[in-house]
Amino acid sequence: MQAILVFHSLVRWFIMFFGLWTVLNALTGVFGKRTYTPSDNRTNLFFMISCDIQLIIGLILYFAGPWFDKLKDLGNNMKDPYNRFFTMEHAVMMLTAWVLVHIGRTAVKKADEDTAKHKRSLIFFGLVMLLIIAAVPWPFREIIGKPWFRWFN
Repeated sequence: MQAILVFHSLVRWFIMFFGLWTVLNALTGVFGKRTYTPSDNRTNLFFMISCDIQLIIGLILYFAGPWFDKLKDLGNNMKDPYNRFFTMEHAVMMLTAWVLVHIGRTAVKKADEDTAKHKRSLIFFGLVMLLIIAAVPWPFREIIGKPWFRWFN
């Protein structure tokens, strides 16, 4: 299970890379009034694929690990910020981000004009990145309070 957790933590960086690249492409497209290129399409496709991979790994960790069992005692776990974060906040926010990635990708593909494609990319993928950044258990978050590689301690 530790290897899966390490892989889950590493895939986060692919998501951050492709997500930021997608948002920057959308920003330059909107403000630079440039055409929507196959490169823009590939970038948000890679962003979506990396989110899909992360979801599968996250579901394995959630259902095969201790977090799903903690839902049985939800009242007490909601009082503990660490347990609440992983059993509810992280899972719900990341699932919402995953849904928005797919809705955004479909909305971008359905848009007829380049400007609309870039605007939809900026709106949907920008929101997704905000959700992801808020839901990642960064080591500097006070509820986590662990070093970067907490699984080795």
